[in-house]
Amino acid sequence: MSNSTNDAKDGSSGQNPESDDSMVYGMLGDDSETTAKKLEKYSGVVEWEILEPHYKSEALLWVDPSLDLTAVGEAIAKDEAEKVKGWKESGDLVTPSAPHAFHWEESEARFRALVVSPFVLIQPAEEEPDE
Repeated sequence: MSNSTNDAKDGSSGQNPESDDSMVYGMLGDDSETTAKKLEKYSGVVEWEILEPHYKSEALLWVDPSLDLTAVGEAIAKDEAEKVKGWKESGDLVTPSAPHAFHWEESEARFRALVVSPFVLIQPAEEEPDE
C-alpha cells in the first residue's frame, strides 16, 4: 500500500489531480495558450544569488531594458534566428561577463527573469516605490 507522505517526498504521483493543493505542470507545447502567455508562467523577479548558477553555466542572457523581455523570449522559443542575431549584434542581447556578475553580487541586484530553456533571460527589476 502506498504512503502518500512518501509519494510527495519522492515526487511520485499519489495526489488527487482534483485536489485544490495539487499543481498542474505542462510543457510549452502542451496547451493551446499563446507562446507569450506560456512564457509568463516562467517569469518573475529574483535576486542575483538565484541567477548566479545560471551565469556560471553560461545560460544567462542580458536583455536590454529597451526591449520587451517576453518578446525576446518568444523570439528565442520560436527560433527566430535572424531577430536574435540582430539583438546580439547590436548589443541588446548579451551573455554577461565577470565584471557584470561582480557588480550584481556587490549591489544585491534584482532582476526580472524569464526562463526559455536552456536560457534564463534577465532585465533589471523596476524599483517599487516606497509606500
